[in-house]
Amino acid sequence: MTRFAKQPRRVPMLRRSRAMWVSPRLWRPRVVFWVGAIAIGLISVLFAKMADQAQFLFRQFFSDNGRSWLPLFVTPAGFVFCAYVAGKFFPGSQGSGIPQAIAARHLRDGQERARLLSLRLVVGKVALTIAGLFVGASIGREGPTVQVGASIMLQVARWGGMAQARGLILAGSAAGIAAAFNTPLAGIVFAIEEMGRSYQARTNGVVLAAVILAGLASLGVLGNYTYFGITHATVAFPGDWPLIVACGIVGGGLGACFSLAALRISRRLRRWLAPHPLGRSLILSGACGLCVALIGISSDGLTFGTGYDQARSAVEGVPLPTFYFAEKLLAGLFSMLSGIPGGIFAPSLSVGAGLGSSLGVLLGANVGLAALLGMAGYFAGVVQAPMTAFVIILEMTGNHDNVIPLMLTSMLGYGTARLVSREPLYHAMSRIFVADALRRRRAETPMRHVA
Repeated sequence: MTRFAKQPRRVPMLRRSRAMWVSPRLWRPRVVFWVGAIAIGLISVLFAKMADQAQFLFRQFFSDNGRSWLPLFVTPAGFVFCAYVAGKFFPGSQGSGIPQAIAARHLRDGQERARLLSLRLVVGKVALTIAGLFVGASIGREGPTVQVGASIMLQVARWGGMAQARGLILAGSAAGIAAAFNTPLAGIVFAIEEMGRSYQARTNGVVLAAVILAGLASLGVLGNYTYFGITHATVAFPGDWPLIVACGIVGGGLGACFSLAALRISRRLRRWLAPHPLGRSLILSGACGLCVALIGISSDGLTFGTGYDQARSAVEGVPLPTFYFAEKLLAGLFSMLSGIPGGIFAPSLSVGAGLGSSLGVLLGANVGLAALLGMAGYFAGVVQAPMTAFVIILEMTGNHDNVIPLMLTSMLGYGTARLVSREPLYHAMSRIFVADALRRRRAETPMRHVA
C-alpha cells in the first residue's frame, strides 16, 4: 500500500511559492506602501520642526515691547495672504484637513478624491500652515498632518496599482496622527472612531503597518518622547470626584458650544461668500486675522500659535490665567472661520488645559491633574470621540495612573456634548465637501451628454 500511495507534488508547489516571492506584481505594492508610510513619518517630523520654528520666530520678533502692536497689521495681512494662496493655487487645503480626508473616503471617483487629497495639496497644506503660525494664527499642525498622510497614501495607491484606496486613506490618516503626536495607539483609535465610522476589519493590518512604519521613522529622528512631558499627578477618591465631574460636564458643554458655533457660522459664511468667493474670502480672513491679533495682544501674546507651551506648563502644574481658556477658544474659532489652512487639535487641547487649570484653582485641586482632565473633557466635547480623547492624552503625558478618571471625564464630556449638539464637527464639515463634489458632478453631467 505504501509503495503505490500517491506522493505529494512538492517540487511544483515550491516553484510556485518561489515565483510568488520574486514576482514584482506582488512585491511592488508592498514596497511602495512601506516607502509611503515611512515618508509620512519623516514629513510629519519635518513639518513639526518647521512649525515650531515659525512660532519661535513670531514670538522673538514681537516679544519686544516696542513691537507689541505690530500683530495688528502683520496678522491680518498674513491671514489674507494665506487665504489668497489657498483659494487661488491650493483649493481644498483650507481648514483642518480631517474633513477632507473623511470626505475622500466617501467619494468613489478618482478625480473627486484628487481635489481633496493630492501631493500638490501636501505642499500647500504644509507651507500655508507654517505661514499661518508665522503670523500668529491660533492653529495646529495635527489636522493638516492627517490630510498630508492621507494624500501620500492615496498617491501610493495609484503608484502601486492598489485598489483599496479607502483603506489606504484610513491608514495614512492614522499614521499622520501617530507621527504628529508620537501616539501610535491614538492613531489607531482615531482611525477606528473618528475617520472610519464604517471601519472594516480587513483594514486592520494596513492601518497597523502604516502606524508602525511612520512611528519608526519619527522615532528614528526625534527619539521617544511625550508630547506634553510626563506628569505623575493622580486622582484621589473621593476628594477629586467634583473635579472629574466639573471637567467632564463643563468641558464637554464648552467644546460642544465651540463645535456648534463653528458649524452654524461656517454655513452662514458659505452663503455670504457664494456670489464672490475669492474677494469676500479675503475680506473675511482679514477681519478674522484682526480679531486674532486683538485677542493675542490683550492676552499678552498667550493665544498666538498652537498653545502647546501653555498646555504643557499647565500639565506641569503652573496655573494659567483665569480666562485664558476663553481667549484661546475665541482665537481658535476666528482662525478656523478665516478659511486659512490649519487644524484645531492643539488649540483645543490648550483650551482644555486652560479650562482645567481654572477649575482646579477654583476647586483647590492639583493644577496638573485638572489640566489633564480638562483636556479630556473639552476635546471629547469638540470632536465627540471619547476614546480618541482619553487615549491621546494618556499617551501625550505618559500618565497611566489616571486611565479610569480620563475615561470617565471623556465620557462625561461626550455625553454632555451630545445633549448640546448631535452633529460631530469633523463629519458635519466633511459632508460639505461631499455635497460640493456631488454638485459639481451634476453640473458636469449634462455637458458630458452634450459632448
